[in-house]
Amino acid sequence: MDRRRALGLLLIVISAAGFGSGTVLSKPIYATGLDWLQLLAWRFTIGAALAWAWLLVSPTRRAAIRRLGRRPALIAVGLGVWYTGNAGTYYAGLETVPASLAGVLVYLYPAIVAVLSLRLTTRLAGRRPWIALGIALVGVILALGGIDLRTPPPVAGIALVLASPLIYAGWIVLSARLAGERRGHLAQESAGHDRVHDAAAASALMITATGVLFVGAAIATGRPFLPNRIPGASWPYLLAIGFAGTFLAIQTFYAGARRIGAAQAALVSTVEPLIIVTLAWFTLHETLAPVQLVGAGLIITGVLIAQTADRPAGSSEPASPLDAEMHSPG
Repeated sequence: MDRRRALGLLLIVISAAGFGSGTVLSKPIYATGLDWLQLLAWRFTIGAALAWAWLLVSPTRRAAIRRLGRRPALIAVGLGVWYTGNAGTYYAGLETVPASLAGVLVYLYPAIVAVLSLRLTTRLAGRRPWIALGIALVGVILALGGIDLRTPPPVAGIALVLASPLIYAGWIVLSARLAGERRGHLAQESAGHDRVHDAAAASALMITATGVLFVGAAIATGRPFLPNRIPGASWPYLLAIGFAGTFLAIQTFYAGARRIGAAQAALVSTVEPLIIVTLAWFTLHETLAPVQLVGAGLIITGVLIAQTADRPAGSSEPASPLDAEMHSPG
């Protein structure tokens, strides 16, 4: 396995751990009296502040902001707006759906990304990754089968959680295209560190756009938002979800997907239900049954099988992921 692919895999696993922690952290936040909109408003406010601090602390990263063209910047903002649909439906559903169940249901999205990638980005090469995806999805179903549902969650909550992977799959594919990925071609790193910093600038814009919409929605609907109106007990969790579940998770996913492709990144992310179910069992005392351990084993097996498949073809795309956006899709 070459260095670029290994780093991409590591970044995606870190991202999965970050997103998974956000699912579990939402429960103690809700217990303090905040609702999903207040949570998301502060989650992305903190995440955006960290993203901009990361950019502004370095002259090289500051230069990336100036390099960012108008069109790529607008696309990044548009992706941030799109992301509100994914985060909003998921966290609204989490108010009534157990964290472990929600974390499993949302993992319909790797299959959706794999299908979308047939036309829009780098498809899974050969049969082995598709077999691996099938094994991982069976593992997700088994993980679902072990969840204690003696008190079924409301249908509306389930519907909201199921809407999230549909929206998120679209976001992943569009993010990959912003990074320069096209059908059959991964984004290249021929421009060295400049490309990394360009990606960080685009990610900061995406997180900011998402945060602005959620803050605006919270204020418009009369939710208490100012810091003195937020319960003190919720702040450690809000800070944790802003860092691990937002800033770190989004930056590492965006960087990892550029290295291994959107479809592969989504497949590797199937380790997230394992992380969520384990964290929910350990911190929230939600059920962890033997069948879930079998499911977790299948998820890991699927990911490992996928990494032995042939690597997708290299790219002939422009050196900059942002310049690539000047070309028509397809």
